[in-house]
Amino acid sequence: MYWTLDLASHLEEAPWPATRDELIDYAIRSGSPVDVIENLQLLEDEGEHYEGIEDIWPDYPTTEDYFFNEDEY
Repeated sequence: MYWTLDLASHLEEAPWPATRDELIDYAIRSGSPVDVIENLQLLEDEGEHYEGIEDIWPDYPTTEDYFFNEDEY
């Protein structure tokens, strides 16, 4: 399973929190690339709810990961 920013961006509007099956259904209905659906299918299905993309991709970059001062812009 691999994630990129482009693939993860297809789940930004997903109905969080969601189960794996709900995310797969959302990805199919929203026309996400096959890679997104395949990655979701590889998640362990223990009936747990994922609170956000960070639960699926722990290395998902956040605004805190970018080292710039927003006050300068």
